[in-house]
Amino acid sequence: MAASLNTRMNTSTLVQKVWNFCHTLRDDGVGYGDYLEQLTYLLFLKLAHEYAQEPYNRDTHIPKGFDWSSLTSKVGEPLEAHYLATLHKLGNEPGMLGAIFFKAQNKIQDPAKLSRLVQLIDAESWISLDADTKGDLYEGLLQKNAEDTKSGAGQYFTPRALIEAMVACVRPEPMKTIADPACGTGGFFLGAYNWLTRPGAKLDKRQKEFLRDQTFHGNEIVPNTRRMCLMNLFLHNIGELDGEPSVERSDALISEPKRKVDYVLANPPFGKKSSMTITNEEGEEDKEALTYERQDFWETTSNKQLNFLQHIVSMLKVDGKAAVVLPDNVLFEGGAGEKIRRKLLENCDVHTILRLPTGIFYAQGVKANVVFFDAKPKNGQIHTKGMWFYDLRTNKHFTLKTRTLKLDDLQDFITCYNPENRHERIATERFKFFSYEELMARDKASLDIFWLKDDSLNNLDDLPPPDVLQQEIIDHLEAALASFRDVAIGLRSN
Repeated sequence: MAASLNTRMNTSTLVQKVWNFCHTLRDDGVGYGDYLEQLTYLLFLKLAHEYAQEPYNRDTHIPKGFDWSSLTSKVGEPLEAHYLATLHKLGNEPGMLGAIFFKAQNKIQDPAKLSRLVQLIDAESWISLDADTKGDLYEGLLQKNAEDTKSGAGQYFTPRALIEAMVACVRPEPMKTIADPACGTGGFFLGAYNWLTRPGAKLDKRQKEFLRDQTFHGNEIVPNTRRMCLMNLFLHNIGELDGEPSVERSDALISEPKRKVDYVLANPPFGKKSSMTITNEEGEEDKEALTYERQDFWETTSNKQLNFLQHIVSMLKVDGKAAVVLPDNVLFEGGAGEKIRRKLLENCDVHTILRLPTGIFYAQGVKANVVFFDAKPKNGQIHTKGMWFYDLRTNKHFTLKTRTLKLDDLQDFITCYNPENRHERIATERFKFFSYEELMARDKASLDIFWLKDDSLNNLDDLPPPDVLQQEIIDHLEAALASFRDVAIGLRSN
């Protein structure tokens, strides 16, 4: 008991040390994201060094002269010069090494502070810390980075309580594959990993190996985000030092998926238009709408979410399951949106939609939903018989700071979803069933459905606190602005 208490004390002291050093660097203009990046490089090299010692004696494939010992033997400017050379050298290596160090740069301009960070990491035995501790430390930094609105990192971060609830409903099983075509920092993978290794889930050796090396398959187009994702997974014992990365640095939408998977858990990037930045003759940057020509897509569109939705359907095995965060426009948009919705309901069993509250995402102005559906064989039948809607938006008020979304807030939804047997459900005030015929009879087959009365419209005494109200007004205005922007882009590209 005393030993475990001691371990906890050491752990919390270490976490505090790492945090405090981040604050020291912030005085030099190094943000959480840059700090996290440098921490990733140095932690990876230190862990590789520890794995190369007794009793592990593993070949980490790190070239001699560019390993951890080569950094700890130098201080000041010689360290800075060698650190730069190391980042460049390792970025050109194959496999996991090249993925972690791809286009790596040193963002710590003060050689003395770089020396201190190397010493801080060198003083600890990281292998002896359990995966929860290392992972919690890194996840904490990722969360801080997401909260730092100037960094824009929030778009890669899905609220952990929402991920937990989605995973609890889908209930992934061992020895099955899980994919996320826009995996950000790996939140859905970790949510699924925690579910598969929860207390009472006894995995045998073969299942553990499959979980470590073969379960997860992701795409992340932004190199720095992919790097953080790989490190986040590695610190939670997913993937190998000398293996191939489980996350590809590529645009998932460009081509048909290489493999079919059992589950897709995803929160594709918000912002309706797929675009690429081009520079015109005057040297000004312009965004050009991207349209993906895919034979396996039902409709060709430049709407990013509709493309991700079609791509996710194409990724699933014939009995695969998906839970995907999608913005409101996917539920009501006409044209290609309506055609894709009708095809989705025909080809898959779209059985549940969770209407999410505003104020839970770092990207402002987002009104979103979780859509749950199962793939079905292509046999000409209509597979959606009806859908259950859970309204967690009407009369619900959340903010990122004072009233964050917790798992407790989603507990009633999980109960209504009834993961043990979703075919036996009971309607409640917030949980309602609509038949396929009812849905198809709606204008444009819109799935944008609400039935509860908004109390705030009638009762001025019952308004949410000022900070919540203020954030909701900002969210509504941001959502309206985003819609206007899309219309403007549409007019320009016609």
